[in-house]
Amino acid sequence: MIKAGIIGGSGYTGGELIRILLHHPATEIDFVFSTTRAGKKVTTAHPDLLGVTDIAFTGNVNLNVNVVFLCLGHGNSTAFLNEHQFSKDTVIIDLSNDFRLHTDANFNGKEFVYGLPELFKSEIENAKYIANPGCFATAIQLALLPLAKTGVLNNEVHINAVTGSTGAGVSPSATSHFSWRNNNVSWYKPFTHQHLGEINESLHSFQKDTGNLYFMPNRGNFTRGILATSYTKFEGSLEDAKKIFQEFYNDAVFTQISDEPINLKQVVNTNQCHIHLHKHEDVLLITSAIDNLLKGASGQAVQNMNLIFGLEENLGLNLKAGVF
Repeated sequence: MIKAGIIGGSGYTGGELIRILLHHPATEIDFVFSTTRAGKKVTTAHPDLLGVTDIAFTGNVNLNVNVVFLCLGHGNSTAFLNEHQFSKDTVIIDLSNDFRLHTDANFNGKEFVYGLPELFKSEIENAKYIANPGCFATAIQLALLPLAKTGVLNNEVHINAVTGSTGAGVSPSATSHFSWRNNNVSWYKPFTHQHLGEINESLHSFQKDTGNLYFMPNRGNFTRGILATSYTKFEGSLEDAKKIFQEFYNDAVFTQISDEPINLKQVVNTNQCHIHLHKHEDVLLITSAIDNLLKGASGQAVQNMNLIFGLEENLGLNLKAGVF
């Protein structure tokens, strides 16, 4: 059994990791670390696990676990790893943005691999340190990477994506407050979202000169999921585009190309990304949908763990959507 540790287990991504790993046939949760809830049962933060586990949060860290997941706020993983020296045999999977960019990938001699399996599967299989992608970044990259690989992402791309309130984290804020978020939609960080850096680096690994990305992130009045629409000029036919995407994702276990228009419910509570293509005159519209907490965070982290330990990529991740 793979002994796993979770750092920051009281938040949304930590909670999802606990749920997945409790039912994962090849893992055993060794500890769940929390500075704010040490000594309290995990069910005090995640009451849906009542009757499923008696694990308690701890303030102690086992530095010799097989794998540790860092579910800390952005900037905090660096500080935590400076204070805690894990065994050289411990796989580290970080869910923050601390190590995603090329300039940040080397940390104290540890080389972090960008953990998007559809792009870097072979590198992940041979890695020990993973920088898990961001949620918006995952949805948008999966929509655009096939075009970049083919070298046809030559024009500007307009992206509009809406995310659920869990994307803002578990700590209350003005824009995650129920009375503000309910029956409401708003944009934030227009054209400057932090995930653009990792998106561009991935696209440029295939095509050096791509069109500019104009990304408009939106807050939705729901809790989970991301629906992203990306559109750009495309000279080929719709069938040409479908062939490009189907060939790119031929071996991808969690990315599916749909012939029918997609909606968010069909991927929420799963590790799937669903993609739909539509052509209007000379413009190609790519719609992608993921669960921000699973394929956009904890599910993808476990997918990376599976690859590193030589397990089936989808082990423990065959999750069912609730479409009604």
